[in-house]
Amino acid sequence: MNRVFNFSAGPSMLPLSVLEKAASELVCYGESGMSVMEMSHRSPDYEAIIKDAEAMLRKLMNIPDNYKVLFLQGGASTQFAAVPMNLIKRTGKADYAVSGQFSGKAFKEAQKLGYDVKCIATTKDDNFDHVPVITKDMIRPDAAYLHICFNNTIYGTKYGYIPDTGDIPLVADLSSCIISEPIDVSKFGVIYAGAQKNMAPAGLTLVIVREDLLDYAEEKMPTMLEWKTMAENDSMYNTPPCYTIYMAKLVYEWILSIGGLDVMKEMNEKKAKVLYDYLDSQDYYIAPVKADSRSMMNVTFVTGDADLDKKFASEAGKAGLKNLKGHRSVGGMRASIYNAMPYEGVEALVAFMKEFAKNNPKK
Repeated sequence: MNRVFNFSAGPSMLPLSVLEKAASELVCYGESGMSVMEMSHRSPDYEAIIKDAEAMLRKLMNIPDNYKVLFLQGGASTQFAAVPMNLIKRTGKADYAVSGQFSGKAFKEAQKLGYDVKCIATTKDDNFDHVPVITKDMIRPDAAYLHICFNNTIYGTKYGYIPDTGDIPLVADLSSCIISEPIDVSKFGVIYAGAQKNMAPAGLTLVIVREDLLDYAEEKMPTMLEWKTMAENDSMYNTPPCYTIYMAKLVYEWILSIGGLDVMKEMNEKKAKVLYDYLDSQDYYIAPVKADSRSMMNVTFVTGDADLDKKFASEAGKAGLKNLKGHRSVGGMRASIYNAMPYEGVEALVAFMKEFAKNNPKK
């Protein structure tokens, strides 16, 4: 088996043991006589899978009992519209912090729907090289919620703190850092995330919503976007992304088996430290993100020469270090070192970076 180190920002690599277990159960799951792909979502076998997945996630994230867990479709981008349509009726207006491309898209989507939304903080003028500092007095006192993107996949930044919003619900897109470390769910009104970075293959979207926020949906909103309907139907108002939920369950099992999110955080911090320590120790590569906003999941760097950056990504791929090319809107390189990336992968990347710098001196 010739597995590469896949640094893709998503869909991303999955734990090998998870893939192997899924492969062993692909044709026949348990005693069911069929694949999970073939099961009715109303069957006892599948109902056990989705219930186990929720129970494991609740244990993993220590989700309070007054929060609903929804397994949905449409990607995190669909929630850009679902969030305001489910919440803005609380007061009629909402605030946003724009710290990168996806929080910007969420803000624009709410504007597109004609809502009274305000950008209260942004780091756009600094090319999103850090996250904004948000204080309670910046938020409109009658805002229905404050929306943030907790980890910015493209720019490689992350909030090192949870903004204090007082009584105003905090809504956070955690797509690229979900289940990478412990987080206090009770400090959020809503958490949502696409699963394809740390949790499962593409196709599943997770929403964790406090129960008291389920009664503000727009009357004419599409039923498929209404959280209350999905909660009342245990995520099965329609056919859910069955196989992807099964894969997420296997990932939850894997993290629980190694000791949970405290251990996962230690592993992720160790990987990130190796890469950031090297970046800080030399001057061939430039790490554009400010130190207090660095992401543990997505590490961005450049050489300062577009041709060298292109050569780096190409030669790294040939060396078995795949998908290191930066996002098209940023350029350079991006190493996404999600949960499933082994420590050896980051070691191999740093070794390659050193060799590349030695063999390709700057002009």
